[in-house]
Amino acid sequence: MPKVKLPRKSTTIDMTAMCDVAFLLLSFFILTAKFKPSDALAVVTPSSVQTKIAPERDVVLITIDKDNKVFLSVSDVNKPQKIELIDAINTSKALGLTDAEKANFSNKPSSYIGVPFNKLKSFLDHTPDEIKPDQLTGIPVDSTNNELADWIAAAKTAFAGGKMNLVVKGDNASTYPAFQGVKNAFMKNDEMKFQVVTNPAAVPVGSELYKANMSRKG
Repeated sequence: MPKVKLPRKSTTIDMTAMCDVAFLLLSFFILTAKFKPSDALAVVTPSSVQTKIAPERDVVLITIDKDNKVFLSVSDVNKPQKIELIDAINTSKALGLTDAEKANFSNKPSSYIGVPFNKLKSFLDHTPDEIKPDQLTGIPVDSTNNELADWIAAAKTAFAGGKMNLVVKGDNASTYPAFQGVKNAFMKNDEMKFQVVTNPAAVPVGSELYKANMSRKG
């Protein structure tokens, strides 16, 4: 008895629904994505082959710009410490800051300090968006008036009982005297360990570090 051959039909899959879902997901991710804001202080850091990632919390960041001006900021996730820091400075220096002025530092993201104590009250009358870094004189760090040492002391009080990561971010065009002033502020507070932010660079081929890395891989 001859076999009955069934007619072959091409198989088609309707992809319309899948395309709709894909575009809906794409639209969702585009609309909900949060882009990293640009740095308030533009600094071109030197290159380094170091691959260690800088911490994102419990950070007291000291920034030195190309004009050797020094700024201080605290990671935004550490709002309680930011409040304690500005309170400690207000008390120790008898600045008479109002709650609104202190809130301009503790509540605002990417807030930083870049003025001497005698201008701090006026500075905190404005939001960080109203005053640009190039309009500021920076925190004094010279040998006769190193106010950064007072800020570091207040930061140690704010982070007491926890961990404080001291991080220095210096511009490639800044000079050594500014960095020395920052180090002196650390030393005055017995803070001998800090991290330096650099631009990651490839390990030079043929260098001792390159050979060591290759031997570990082998």
